Amino acid sequence: MSEQQDWNALSDDQFRAVFRSWVEANCPTHLRFMRKQRPVFDEVSEWYHTLADKGWLSPFWPQEYGGMGLDAGKHIVYVEEWARLGCPRIPDHGIGLTGPLLIQYGTQAQKDFFLPRILSGEHVWCQGYSEPNAGSDLASLRTSARRDGDDFIVNGQKIWTTLAHCANWILLLVRTSTDETKRQKGITVLLVDMTTAGCTVRPIPNLRNEADFCEVFFDNVRVPAANVVGEVDHGWALAKAVLGHERIFLGAPSRPEYAIKRLERLAQDRGAFDDPGFVARYAKLRLDLYDLSAAFERFARVLRAGGVLGADVSVLKIFCSELYQRITEEMLTVAGEEARLWDDLHTGEGDVDAMNLYLDSRAPTIFGGSNEIQKGVLAKGVLGLPSSF
Repeated sequence: MSEQQDWNALSDDQFRAVFRSWVEANCPTHLRFMRKQRPVFDEVSEWYHTLADKGWLSPFWPQEYGGMGLDAGKHIVYVEEWARLGCPRIPDHGIGLTGPLLIQYGTQAQKDFFLPRILSGEHVWCQGYSEPNAGSDLASLRTSARRDGDDFIVNGQKIWTTLAHCANWILLLVRTSTDETKRQKGITVLLVDMTTAGCTVRPIPNLRNEADFCEVFFDNVRVPAANVVGEVDHGWALAKAVLGHERIFLGAPSRPEYAIKRLERLAQDRGAFDDPGFVARYAKLRLDLYDLSAAFERFARVLRAGGVLGADVSVLKIFCSELYQRITEEMLTVAGEEARLWDDLHTGEGDVDAMNLYLDSRAPTIFGGSNEIQKGVLAKGVLGLPSSF
């Protein structure tokens, strides 16, 4: 039975103590501090259902939809303690992307049907945006949806679709009409059941021999018109809203926090804190992590107040992903010649997966809109510079 109470009535310290105590008692030990950064649903389903039963699966959904309804300060505490206690990452496209989109733009029927199934784990979601020729330039997408009676018929391909091989629903961006004067017109958001005939998933192994990303093919896939979110041909604003939710999620301090804990463990064991040069570099990383937490809180406050994130949220994604890389690079510096592809490094406090984290830190500057594209978004949307800049 999920627990409902006004968590925001507690002080941040009180909520931190409650959350920490419950997680320490209920998060399975074998799932804590997982080496794998992107576990599939079946690997963490025990923890997913435990959170759902408690009512703690979605910290920022309103309580009326089964979330905790946390304000910005409590949300920061949730994220900080999640990382500090080594909770495994759960497949979060439903909680972090589809759910918020439906809460803001979905029909009542869509909310009633999809939101409970996200919380129960019956529906596991992925996000179908990028295509072979439409990644950062998303408006160039070609996957088409043609109206046929009460359905749309979808044809096309998506790529770099995270964890599509363990999902059964996809939040899909499609083209329903063509406007040569403005490519952003004619784009529609569809909710697609991936068990429908004609939908095929092909995993893409990465350097760690894990299939974080996939290709997804659509061959005359029928989708009920009732699964359109918002208006047909006017999905671009919704797509940007999803990216806003994604970028604040990608800007959460959890990955850098996890990495810096591993850096501290390795540095303590290898005597790096006796080196003034390392101490100076470490202090800068720590201060940057504090700044990241403060920035994350600022944007989370906007969402909690019912606001819409602007172009400036791109700062959060850039800052977080680049900080994560700098922390893992410093970890390899401390490791020196010990840093090898598959071997974890042994310390008195436990193993440190230095190379694994370094490889994991490469991707966040690319997915969710590459950092180079985000800088362009900031130049135009925040600084007001011309497109030719």
